[in-house]
Amino acid sequence: MTAPREPFFPAHLAIRADADTPLEIRRLGNVDYLKAWELQSELAQQRAADEIGDTVLVLEHPSVYTAGKRTQPGDHPTDGLPIIEVNRGGRITWHGPGQLVVYPIIKLAEPIDVVDYVRRLEEAAIHTVRHIGATTAGRIDGRSGVWVPASTQAADPSASVRDRKVAALGIRITRGVTMHGMSLNCNNTLDYYEHIVACGIDDADVTTLSLELGREIQVGEMIDPLIDALDAALSGRLTVADHSFGSAPDPNKSRTRK
Repeated sequence: MTAPREPFFPAHLAIRADADTPLEIRRLGNVDYLKAWELQSELAQQRAADEIGDTVLVLEHPSVYTAGKRTQPGDHPTDGLPIIEVNRGGRITWHGPGQLVVYPIIKLAEPIDVVDYVRRLEEAAIHTVRHIGATTAGRIDGRSGVWVPASTQAADPSASVRDRKVAALGIRITRGVTMHGMSLNCNNTLDYYEHIVACGIDDADVTTLSLELGREIQVGEMIDPLIDALDAALSGRLTVADHSFGSAPDPNKSRTRK
């Protein structure tokens, strides 16, 4: 995602409205998607009313497809599994074991800058995956998330692969408070992605840190690095930088579903 203008806030300033109060981190383990969504909604209402501080939910989900507001009929799974239609942006994706999911429930500083918020989430994920060894990870202008450029993978150096997404983003902001967030593929299966047009993108692929690095990367070892980077990005200590290595059409520019 490329900002059409300079961010509202200088890079060194916090995008959180209450940057002086530490984030509350809730490590929830494996949680049913609908239960986690209900919890997010409750916390977002409480945060909007200043009844709680900024909170980050850290979890995994049982296997589930979720469809954002711009999902098209052609994106739907071919394996017959059910889909949960959700109020985040973006199109269809999959969540499941081996994938680290982070939901920040954050009150943003005014004026609200959605693009800057998304880019700060991306920056946190880029910093995290580069630090563990995926040093070429970056952005594709026109598409959200964190990507690895076309190359070979450490897990199979003989195979040439296309650009591929290692971290996905989908957000919602209501009354100045964020919901949903990002998922980082650690050692999850990619089988379920074979049955959907993931995020509406059919000219690139999906990957995991384990595939990229040629060794097993567990969800647990990625939690603290990602949360630390997220805190730094939202506070302005980790500055959004230009990590773009390409550009491509935005899949969310197509019509919304009926």
